[in-house]
Amino acid sequence: MHTEVLDAEHDSAIPRAVELLRAGKMVALPTETVYGLAADALQPEAAAQIFAVKERPRFDPLIVHLPARDWMDRIARISKEDRTLVDQLTRRFWPGPITLVLPRQPIVPDVVTAGLDTVAVRMSSHPVFALIVRAFNGPVAAPSANRFGRISPTTAQHVVEEMHGRIPLIIDGGPTRIGVESTVVSISKGKIRVLRKGPITAEELVEYPSDKVINENDKITSPGQLPTHYAPSTPLQLITNSSSFSVPSGQRVGLLAWSRFEGTGRFAAVRILSAKNDPVEAAANLFRFLRELDAMNLDLILAEEVPEEGLGAAIMDRLRRAESR
Repeated sequence: MHTEVLDAEHDSAIPRAVELLRAGKMVALPTETVYGLAADALQPEAAAQIFAVKERPRFDPLIVHLPARDWMDRIARISKEDRTLVDQLTRRFWPGPITLVLPRQPIVPDVVTAGLDTVAVRMSSHPVFALIVRAFNGPVAAPSANRFGRISPTTAQHVVEEMHGRIPLIIDGGPTRIGVESTVVSISKGKIRVLRKGPITAEELVEYPSDKVINENDKITSPGQLPTHYAPSTPLQLITNSSSFSVPSGQRVGLLAWSRFEGTGRFAAVRILSAKNDPVEAAANLFRFLRELDAMNLDLILAEEVPEEGLGAAIMDRLRRAESR
């Protein structure tokens, strides 16, 4: 299959993407978090293609992206007990990088929800994604546009590396702004339960009724809960501080440093997430730098731990999953 790459500003980009979605095909689109692999969420055959192309297990549900808020009640069933909390969250954070897990409506195919009685829904704030989904006028399933378990793509070129020849179209909207996947929360009995850490942090959710963060060994109930994920092909090891690490003789070791770093001669390559200790900048750089290090034929990638406040918690979540190979 030939894969076409169109700049988002090209006159034919949006019409072509909508045409393919309506035909039950897949299109890679930019979101504010990472690039997504979009297909019609209400066509079982279209959604099933996502699993095949990504080599994704069928028990891992997909996120459904809504074209407008008035689609919410067509896709999800919201109880009277949960309505106020859902309304509060969507008013504050949508469009944006938070996904809500709610009871599903029958219209949602089983393949999308992995047979669960819940559905994960979100609205992206990326202008290109929003334009295309509104023009399509229907919900799309759109997990990250990479092969399953691999590093999520934050540029169109990353999608080309992962999906060339597998999908008909990639829309290039430039580098993604946030760089890590959405926060996922379930809403039940008037409380929030965090299922996946992300850009909407615990500090931002603290004013709402909440429950504990889900344990890693709990049942898979939402996208992004598998313990091994976001992994480079090169083995990755988390360390507290690189200054105390002795590079084994004859090994090519790369370093993913948290902030300022001295003594680069010990390492074959170094990438610094944020020289100014900014977790927002670090999150935006995370997957891109992991991909760059993974392409350097290293024996090992060392990743320094990041302070786990705010967005740092989401970065550490991704690094721990990348290490769990």
